[in-house]
Amino acid sequence: MNTTRNSLRLAALGVTAAAVLLAGCENMSERQKGTAAGAGIGAAAGAVISAATGGKAGTGAVVGGAIGAVAGNVWSKRQEERRAQMEQATKGTGVEVTRTADNQLKLNVPNDVSFATGSAAIKPELRAVLDPFAESLKNDPNVRLNIVGHTDNTGSDAINNPLSLNRAQSVRDYLTARGVSASRIETAGHGEREPVADNSTEAGRAKNRRVELFLREPGQG
Repeated sequence: MNTTRNSLRLAALGVTAAAVLLAGCENMSERQKGTAAGAGIGAAAGAVISAATGGKAGTGAVVGGAIGAVAGNVWSKRQEERRAQMEQATKGTGVEVTRTADNQLKLNVPNDVSFATGSAAIKPELRAVLDPFAESLKNDPNVRLNIVGHTDNTGSDAINNPLSLNRAQSVRDYLTARGVSASRIETAGHGEREPVADNSTEAGRAKNRRVELFLREPGQG
């Protein structure tokens, strides 16, 4: 019981330490910030794992911290420049460009910009978004991209699941045709499983029909 309490205490300390580092170190580089956050989260995970397996809490936290430092993403100057560039390129289109809590650049592309209903063929409006995005990616070997397609709840899973994946793959194919390495891109189709709005209204269903692009720079530890 004491080991479990100690492990949970270390978990909380790991997360708190990362937060303090990020908030208080103004001179810390973006790569160092990403590593610090990853280390804190990893330490927390390591402590909990240690408690579950009956190991030493301190050792688990140290191992977890090392894993977290390697796994954490960084928000580099290049990522910030890319965010500003994509905000400018997508202004007035309805595309949302944000930085996620785990330091990924996220583009949320709504249905009226991306695909016609029931189709995986890219609209001209989406090409205008993807062209500058591809240009910023093709000569940057550090980035990794995950493309996720979503649908509303109209139709069955047998239709929506492959449709959402086909849409993600259409975006991937468009980017690779413009010089982005396919080995740096992952795709997924989540069908209707992750709605962001109420599917009982047309406006809500329109928001749920979307493609999300997540761009990250893995930390180097």
